[in-house]
Formats: sequence, structure tokens, C-alpha cells
Amino acid sequence: MNFDEFTGEVQHRLELPGTGEAVRAIRATLTTLGQRIPEGNAEDLAASLPMEIKWYLTGAVHEHGQRFDWTEFVGRVSEVEGIERSDAAYHAQVIIDLVSTLVPDSDVQQLRNQLPEAEDDENWRKLFAVLDAGGWQEQEA
Repeated sequence: MNFDEFTGEVQHRLELPGTGEAVRAIRATLTTLGQRIPEGNAEDLAASLPMEIKWYLTGAVHEHGQRFDWTEFVGRVSEVEGIERSDAAYHAQVIIDLVSTLVPDSDVQQLRNQLPEAEDDENWRKLFAVLDAGGWQEQEA
């Protein structure tokens, strides 16, 4: 999948009006995720993505491995994307589902291992909600 196909798929899945909004959603999600996980894990996850998308996880991040929870993640994505927090959470979930179709399962598992699960609202498992529900295609059915 190339950059245009990736952004087009995000635009379609999120029903966004244009490519600019899709790129902003991708950038917000993946740059914030890249800030949260260690640099090596970001590079592993990015390796199978289109070069322009890979940049958001790696090159655009100045400090990897920051410690913040799911709520802070959603807040950061919301701020960068300029949308409501609930929409930002859903955008991130859909983008992670798409990423999971392009990267090895071991990289997705490595990502899950980097993000702690809890029984409260700080549960990173929420990032994988669409994926765990069977993926975006199943959500549409």
C-alpha cells in the first residue's frame, strides 16, 4: 500500500471530507503513538508502512518513550487534529486497525506489550477496540 492508498483508506473509513483531514488524523495518531513507545518499537512498527506514513512514527518524533496514559493520548490526538476527544479516540482506533493490516502480527503484539492494560478508564486496550472487534470491515457490517 502506498501513501495515497493509505490516506484514501483512512479518509474512506473515517468518512472525512478530504485528504487533508485524513493526513491530519494519521499524523495526530501516529506521532502521538511514536512519542509514547520506545524508538526501537516505533521503528519496527513503521517498517512496513509507506515512507511518508512511517515518518510520523519515527522522524517526526523528538522524544520517544514518554510516559502518559490513554486519556493523555486521546487529549493530544484531539488537540493536534482539532476535533472532539471522542472522535479522536475513534480515529486512533481505526488508524491502528488499518496499520495492523500492514504490519506483522508480532509488531502489533509488541505494541500491545508496550501499552499497559488496566480495568479503569486509563486502559490502553481501548486503542485496539476496532481491531479486537474484528476490524473495521466487521464494524461496518
